[in-house]
Amino acid sequence: LYENGLITYMRTDSVKLSTQAVAAARALVAERYGAEYLPKTARVWEGKSRNAQEAHEAIRPAGEVFRTPEEIEGEVGGADARLYDLIWKRTVASQMLDARHKSMTATFDCALAGGGQAELVARGRVVLFDGFLRAYVEGADEPEANGESASREQRDEKDVVLPPLRAGLEALVAEARPSAHQTKPPARYTEAGIVQKLEELGIGRPSTYASIIGTIVDREYAVKRGSALVPTPLAFAVVQLMLELEPTLVDYSFTAEMEAKLDAIALGELERTAFLDNFYRGTQPGLHAIVTGRATQIDPKRVGTIPIGESDGQQISLRVGRFGPYIERGEARASVPEGLAPDEITVEKALELLAAASQAEEPIGHAADGTPVFMRTGRFGPYVQLGVDSEDKKVKPKRASIFKSMDPRRLTVEQALLLLSLPRTLGAADDGGTVVARPGRFGPYLEKTTAGSEKPETRSLKSEEQLLTITLAEALALFAIPKRGRGRGAAAAPLREMGVDPVSAAPIVLKDGNYGPYVTDGTTNASLPKGAKIEDLTLVEAARLLANRREAGPVKKRKSVRKPAARKKK
Repeated sequence: LYENGLITYMRTDSVKLSTQAVAAARALVAERYGAEYLPKTARVWEGKSRNAQEAHEAIRPAGEVFRTPEEIEGEVGGADARLYDLIWKRTVASQMLDARHKSMTATFDCALAGGGQAELVARGRVVLFDGFLRAYVEGADEPEANGESASREQRDEKDVVLPPLRAGLEALVAEARPSAHQTKPPARYTEAGIVQKLEELGIGRPSTYASIIGTIVDREYAVKRGSALVPTPLAFAVVQLMLELEPTLVDYSFTAEMEAKLDAIALGELERTAFLDNFYRGTQPGLHAIVTGRATQIDPKRVGTIPIGESDGQQISLRVGRFGPYIERGEARASVPEGLAPDEITVEKALELLAAASQAEEPIGHAADGTPVFMRTGRFGPYVQLGVDSEDKKVKPKRASIFKSMDPRRLTVEQALLLLSLPRTLGAADDGGTVVARPGRFGPYLEKTTAGSEKPETRSLKSEEQLLTITLAEALALFAIPKRGRGRGAAAAPLREMGVDPVSAAPIVLKDGNYGPYVTDGTTNASLPKGAKIEDLTLVEAARLLANRREAGPVKKRKSVRKPAARKKK
């Protein structure tokens, strides 16, 4: 957006707008929404940070007249268009009046016909003036139309006008509905939620939020489950370690005060050497004494243990080990499957994992030579193992993950031996290459290794079951099909022929590209809008997409900048 001149400089955490931006926003509000939405004087916003990057104004649409999101949607599209829409709305809304609404709750004590009392509640809310919200919900009468969701109770309250009421008034009950209320745990943090919390606590800066979240994920303190960030057992252990080492270091106020002191150093109000000396050798917090003293006395087993509960008088704990988390109860242990969060490990779940681990000590059968076959559960899920674990940790028995379609509780020894037979050699190709069916990290695939070639040729398989059933002839047929990819293979066939374009007089076809479906007349390409269904696309709509793409002009390619060569030292 910045490189195309659509927004101002983006590396700033300033919330101040220039005189030009304020004038543009106020003119747009007056023209688009009316003078009643415009404050008498310009609204001025102040940031929380004393050392904000004030050399640049806040991120806002560029120019003396803001281009609307509708205008630039055809130029950038996708995430860029949505981001511009957000920046545009924030900028315009910042120069609009506040919204005002009136809420009322009436509570009635009601005598029941069968005896006893009930409490009935009626709620109402009327928006007196929508103010800056008009910029966000323009064209939508209901929040649901703007992507928001509301419960039935919230919808009932929306714009319901209650009659004039006073204390002691008797009312006739025309209708009453029971309303159940269940307490729900707070939702897990998302990246946006963490950023909001960091801003609220005064920790970090906009330029550091991405690196903070990146560190949390990269060090596996949390894993992503959809948009939510789920803490791992390692995160609990690290927090317990820090709390025992020095609680001050993980106190929110300490981190916020640190930001303030760093600002003071940057502004010349605090001498940095004195601050660093006090931080390391002094008492705030005295890092040298912590590392050389307290850190050496911490028991790793204690800080890496998370209590789960008790069963038959025995403590069940979640432990963080060298090879991943595991459940411990006395001498019994069981690995925790990857993806299972600490709050999801109840006493019942822990006992279930321990029971499965104890069953794993008994073989499900034996191979033809008498070697026992075991069914076990590890960090990455259930697997089968041929033979017992040896005392020499470097020599590991053969193992194989079970297919997703298989039930570990009903797995037979015959199925286990088939899994352990993988990878499976299918035979030799005409060119002398050896074809092998292999399970892989990203799914099942075929591999053909030819003498003299640097890299084996591969093809993906549709299901894990094909690893056991595919024949050499079927595999060679797959290798005969050119592999799709940049700069190699044949072009993909069109999904549908739409008809003749009225402008270029060339046939329009619908194709599937790397970034989704698009239409083309051989010269101009236009992506389908997000959420559009290809089966509903008509020739008229396809021609309109191509026409909009032509009007927008060619896409500007990013220029590569070469770094200057290093000068040789004389």
